[in-house]
Amino acid sequence: MTEVRQPPVVKSFFHAPMNTVTYLVSAPGASRAIVIDPVLDYDHRSGEMSSASVDAVLAAAKKDGLTVEWVLETHAHADHLSGAPTIKARTGAKVGIGAHIAEVQTLFRPIFGADDVSGTGAEFDRLFRDGDQANLSGLTVDVLHTPGHTPACVSYRIGDAVFVGDTLFMPDYGTARADFPGGDAATLYRSIQKLFALPDETRVFLCHDYLPEGRDHYVWETTIGAEKRSNIHVGVGKSQEDFVAMRTARDQGLAAPTLLLPAIQTNIRAGHLPPPDADGVRRLRIPLRGETAIDGLN
Repeated sequence: MTEVRQPPVVKSFFHAPMNTVTYLVSAPGASRAIVIDPVLDYDHRSGEMSSASVDAVLAAAKKDGLTVEWVLETHAHADHLSGAPTIKARTGAKVGIGAHIAEVQTLFRPIFGADDVSGTGAEFDRLFRDGDQANLSGLTVDVLHTPGHTPACVSYRIGDAVFVGDTLFMPDYGTARADFPGGDAATLYRSIQKLFALPDETRVFLCHDYLPEGRDHYVWETTIGAEKRSNIHVGVGKSQEDFVAMRTARDQGLAAPTLLLPAIQTNIRAGHLPPPDADGVRRLRIPLRGETAIDGLN
């Protein structure tokens, strides 16, 4: 017998500068809600930060009579700073992420000299493992570990919907890159097959849309059936071998995300900024490469 899963109420908030989508999710008629992948506004040129995007989500929650109780991160994002700490400070919400965040912390802690980072995921309120089922804010959340883009990526299945982070994009754009530390194209392919095992009618909510050539508007919702049929990277007929070859070649030509270094060092801290220096100022660190080849630096 086909499993019947009630649809949650999903409101989306598109952050154009980062092509990122945040979701406000609740049960029909409920007074509690979950926010998935919130964004903190950050100008890399000036270092200025703003909570405008978080403000919009919380304003919508208030208008609908919803109290935000949970923030769920699909992974440690490499392209934006998380708004989770702001939501937690204003609402008391707890913050959850996949348990393999400990691996990501361990990978990046020495790169940034981030000695304050635990390496255990202790910065987060709850760590989710593959197969976990949790009742959060009146919603049943099933956790699927979907690594490949990063080791810690998870997807959250809520009712008839699944929130997949960066694992998949719209069928006409394809899939996430797999060349970050700890990423792996073959692992990503297998994670996508796990998602493809869900019912075809399952609604798929994406973390990004980049408006590929030939489309004139942004879209961030599709279905498992549509992804299986027509995703240009992993749709019908695409083998793991084909995918790995394509993904490897494609990733070699991709530039690093603009906010990669600021984002990773905050997001492995559950969105918190590094601790202040002796003068009380918090500073982001930018590790340098190739300095030994430049005369006069020492």
